[in-house]
Amino acid sequence: MRPARIHFSNREAAAFVAELRSTVAHWFEEGRRSDKANLAMVAKTVLMVGTLVGAYLLGLSNALPGWALPGLVVLMGVTMAGIGFSVSHDALHGAYSSRPWVNRLVGSSFDALGANSYMWQITHNVIHHTYTNIHGVDEDLSVSPLLRLSPEAPWKPCHRYQHLYAFGVYSLSTLFWVFVKDFKYFLQRDLGPLRDRKHSAGAVSWLLLTKVMYLGYALVLPLLLIEQPWWVIVAGFVAVHLIAGAILGVIFQLAHVVEGTQHPVPDRNGEMEHTWAVHEMLTTSNFANANSALSWYVGGLNFQIEHHLFPKVCSVHYASLSGLVRRVAQRHGVPYNEHQTLFEALTSHYRMLKQLGNEVAA
Repeated sequence: MRPARIHFSNREAAAFVAELRSTVAHWFEEGRRSDKANLAMVAKTVLMVGTLVGAYLLGLSNALPGWALPGLVVLMGVTMAGIGFSVSHDALHGAYSSRPWVNRLVGSSFDALGANSYMWQITHNVIHHTYTNIHGVDEDLSVSPLLRLSPEAPWKPCHRYQHLYAFGVYSLSTLFWVFVKDFKYFLQRDLGPLRDRKHSAGAVSWLLLTKVMYLGYALVLPLLLIEQPWWVIVAGFVAVHLIAGAILGVIFQLAHVVEGTQHPVPDRNGEMEHTWAVHEMLTTSNFANANSALSWYVGGLNFQIEHHLFPKVCSVHYASLSGLVRRVAQRHGVPYNEHQTLFEALTSHYRMLKQLGNEVAA
């Protein structure tokens, strides 16, 4: 049973936090850089959104032979995940632009993909980013009863095999998001540490409107216009989501559910051992930081430490900030978790799933 309120120590690591903030601020000031999106970020946005829209319209046009449709489906699934990583995520954190209306406009791409941006900002921006890896509070640890992602979570016999089926569960994540997850969260009175949460009529109306609009263009319109059997079109819709879901699910897990990250718990009074910044360093891990192509595609989410410490800074700057954060952490004896390659991170997550699948996890 978690205490009603959780508090982070403000007495620890003051020097680390102060130097970290001043070092990063100085880097931006010295180079006269904005901490928001640059032209490269805007170009990526145009490319990704244009690719997905172009692929969708090409499918509706019936210009492609049937044998080419699977390739189009793969392209749409990969691009859909890329937009979530590289466009929506930054905007919903307020990191895309200093103008709130721009962030809202770009962030609406999230709703256009079938998810709800309002609920994401609550469960991800507020809850996950504040209470990272705290079981019973961080909603990202309770994605499915089939998965045990924390040593604090209850164990079930099926978890013994989760390392074999977890990646399949991840592939269902965006389908679950579209049809179940958002509605489930809207109906819950308690979300993480938030109690008796009420949502405005406008938020509920936006949820319903955008869900109808998404299903209208993503499923109904193709059924009406594409000259293929209905089951082929439905299978294509599902396949796009399975591909996007697998990519999204895996990338987000590699940041927190890997070897080396911690799962701290508050004491009976709700007090955490560490200050928030140190807590984020202990519960978060980077991966494949030298892989520039991966960094571009996942919107810098392989620099998860920098993202958690500076969520309002655009992802295009994370690679540059990582060296600064690492050096400050080393000077103050604060861990900097990372895996050198994507393969290392994947295998570490696999081993962690296997470890947590045991009734008594280490």
